Amino acid sequence: MAIGSGSDRLMSDINVTPFVDVMLVLLIIFMVTAPMMVQGVDVALPEVSAKPMVTDKENLTVTIDRESNVYVNDFQVRTDFLREKLEKILAGKTDREVFFRADKDVPYGLVVSVMAEIKAAGVEKLGMVTDPYEDPGKGKSSGKKG
Repeated sequence: MAIGSGSDRLMSDINVTPFVDVMLVLLIIFMVTAPMMVQGVDVALPEVSAKPMVTDKENLTVTIDRESNVYVNDFQVRTDFLREKLEKILAGKTDREVFFRADKDVPYGLVVSVMAEIKAAGVEKLGMVTDPYEDPGKGKSSGKKG
């Protein structure tokens, strides 16, 4: 004789609690690992028709000259110490913005490695400084009379 309800039927409902637990754990794992899988350097490229920006504050500028020397503002820094130097400079600042200039003859690999070091130092905004484009035919007379 059965004690209780009197029905000896088996329960055939699916228990979804373990399934939900597993799905939540997988979701958390993917949320944590997804940002680590992104590679590359975020750079906001300037537009051709953009006008020069005028700022009142003094900006931190990283420069690579023609001889592949790296400078933070006007002080020369070795590339292997660039990240440490930038971390120390930006330690007390809330605005983590750096402007980057490179000579057009500097090898692309060096430019990318310096940009990676700048981003690794915790820089949130990396601005590219360029000279404005000047049309070679603009402002010159063509020599034709007409």
